[in-house]
Amino acid sequence: MKKLEIIIRPDKLESLKDILEGCKAKGIMISNIMGYGNQKGYKQMYRGTEYTVNLLPKLKVETVVDDEEAETIIVQVEEKIATGDVGDGKIFIYDVQDAVRIRTGERGSAAL
Repeated sequence: MKKLEIIIRPDKLESLKDILEGCKAKGIMISNIMGYGNQKGYKQMYRGTEYTVNLLPKLKVETVVDDEEAETIIVQVEEKIATGDVGDGKIFIYDVQDAVRIRTGERGSAAL
């Protein structure tokens, strides 16, 4: 199993949800986050004073899927979410050793 941590622009959430539903992801967790990477924010003028906004709003979408589904999701996100501009986001991929459904005690993929 793989855990995918997908950082995206907030306006791309619906597209990402469509991809995950199409790939039969069984659940997702969404967090509002702020940060920056290579983009380093932007400069803005307010009442004649220039200031830098370097913490930009992003969404972190997490899901745990089987190994085969993970690669399909990654390819589709690269194709459908990318705009070609700085700040499109990143995907972090982690190995998941095991999962346990607390209610039933099921383990592994059955727990997803």
